[in-house]
Amino acid sequence: MTLLSVNVGRARAVDYTDAPAGRTAIDKRPVEGAVRMEAPGPPGVGGSGLAGDEVCDLRFHGGADRAAYAFAREDMDLWERELGRELANGSFGENLTTRGLDVNNALIGERWRIGDEVVLEVTGGRIPCRTFAGFLGEKGWVKRFTRSEAGPGALLRVIVPGEVRAGDPITVVHRPDHEVTVALLHRAATVERSLLPSTLAAAAWMESGLLDFARQYAEKHAEKKEG
Repeated sequence: MTLLSVNVGRARAVDYTDAPAGRTAIDKRPVEGAVRMEAPGPPGVGGSGLAGDEVCDLRFHGGADRAAYAFAREDMDLWERELGRELANGSFGENLTTRGLDVNNALIGERWRIGDEVVLEVTGGRIPCRTFAGFLGEKGWVKRFTRSEAGPGALLRVIVPGEVRAGDPITVVHRPDHEVTVALLHRAATVERSLLPSTLAAAAWMESGLLDFARQYAEKHAEKKEG
């Protein structure tokens, strides 16, 4: 299992986003050499966990629970074939492009060591948005990505800070005792919401936005049953 590339983005103004000031840094590009990773601060306040990477819309990106985003090169290759176009590492706005790591079947709370120092923890999966669709320029992209078997990729928090670089080995160092995977949580949050209450088994590790959504759904439907 290997880190193929570390990708960072700089903010720029575009006409396809509803982010504040009409700016986005979704256009991530691979960088050479070591990149520092550390916890960026609380959700809604902190930005990216990678030095040199900008976050424009703190409503949905950045902060401790979403410090980085990983996507498997194998899934990018599936999309290349489906879309009939080349997709470089970073094309989906991911910070970390991996090879040989089962990103979408990772458990919420699973921990990965990258290189000698950094330890990251899986917190959820990517929910596609208007900015993502506009950046790729593919018709019906939000629905296609949501329903694809390729998987959403993983959101991550930084547990142990340090430096990462392309070519670093990735090792799974911890798997929690539940069955909520990135793919399952994504499905529950999008197309099969009846699964949301079951995802609360991973509440201790889930990113705050998805956790609030799952709890609200579970409480609402519990009240309906009681009524």
